[in-house]
Amino acid sequence: MNKIISPVNIEARKNLDLRTGDTVKVYQKIEDKGKTRLQVFEGLVLSRKHGAEAGATFTVRRNSNGYGVEKIFPLYSPMIDKIEVVKRSHTRRSKLYYIRDKALKQANKRLKMMFVNFTSDEPKEEEVAPEAVTDVVVETPVAEDEKTS
Repeated sequence: MNKIISPVNIEARKNLDLRTGDTVKVYQKIEDKGKTRLQVFEGLVLSRKHGAEAGATFTVRRNSNGYGVEKIFPLYSPMIDKIEVVKRSHTRRSKLYYIRDKALKQANKRLKMMFVNFTSDEPKEEEVAPEAVTDVVVETPVAEDEKTS
């Protein structure tokens, strides 16, 4: 069974100004039960490798349900329908691998704050609202001998 793969417009992909820091939508062809559909993967371009040669790749990262998901796409793959640049960002580095650690630190910080907020919602026993404090008279028990005198 021969699968027909659509040709890629190489010149259009070569001239695509795809840089690190860009937010892109990659339309990938997925084959389900004999049918082909497009699946969109939107995320931040972490790196671009091998320039404009035949084996050029780019790495895209996005957060999905609290987890970081990275995909490495071949630039000239016929399984990629189109690449759309959504947003441009200026970066000072050519590879943004530090974003992985940064995202991890932010997630841990968020979890820590959720844990602190969850435990602080319950009032402590020694905490009493200032409006509830009134003069308290404490009665001490008196022995029978002292009552008669």
